[in-house]
Amino acid sequence: MNELFADQALIEAIQTLGKKMKTPADLAMLNSELVRITIEAALNGEMEVHLGYSKHSQAGYNTGNSRNGYNRKTLKGQHGEIEIASPRDRKGQFEPAFIPKYQTRLDKFDEQILTLYAKGMSTRDIADTVREMYGTEISPALVSQVTESVLEGVIEWQHRPLEAIYPVIYMDCIHLKIRQDKQIINKAIYLVLGINLHGHKELLGIWISENEGAKFWLSVLTELKNRGVQDVMVACIDGLKGFPEAISAVFPKTQIQLCIVHMVRNSLNKSLGKTVKKWLTT
Repeated sequence: MNELFADQALIEAIQTLGKKMKTPADLAMLNSELVRITIEAALNGEMEVHLGYSKHSQAGYNTGNSRNGYNRKTLKGQHGEIEIASPRDRKGQFEPAFIPKYQTRLDKFDEQILTLYAKGMSTRDIADTVREMYGTEISPALVSQVTESVLEGVIEWQHRPLEAIYPVIYMDCIHLKIRQDKQIINKAIYLVLGINLHGHKELLGIWISENEGAKFWLSVLTELKNRGVQDVMVACIDGLKGFPEAISAVFPKTQIQLCIVHMVRNSLNKSLGKTVKKWLTT
């Protein structure tokens, strides 16, 4: 019954706000209000679970804890700044999970900062862009804090243990232009894609270097072994010189399979080369 009442109240609030929409600015305001209503509804639901009874319920009498008003806090996100009322209990034991006590930004906001950072923008450029888009002031230091918050997860993923056996792994390197120190430079991105014993694809790791070489591939393969890989049945690679030897040094029983695309390309180069040479000498 309480859930039904809450849903009805939310619907009525949306309908009231919707009737006032006349301009794009009104639509933006509606979006912000919907976010606020949703967040506050979730927080109040968490409070009911925490206390064990709904608001104004007689079941809460003499339980030793009760609601104790609200704390006002401002959240920064893709809809700009949204002020919410976060409920609190008399004993100060309520720890909301939906929006933790000390969280001041919505996750989507952090995602957009990371997206801009990944595109090569400086922390100051990101701060300026966020201000222009949302009218929200953030410092370059905050941007750095957001970007650094993902580093621990990235490092943990890059060094996670792997399975002992992979029937097939694909190893290739792509070259991308990356912004570094306000310059656009070329970087070699090493990728290893594995097929596990269940037939599922798994990206085993990503490595970055100045250029592609068999020596760096040897270090990649050594790292894979240190992370738990004991055997690889088939390794699909390109025609990089010294690549097969690097694989055999770490996984001596692995069968080498040249990528079909590279096989066709090499065949065309050889056949066309002979044709051109014959044409030039006749």
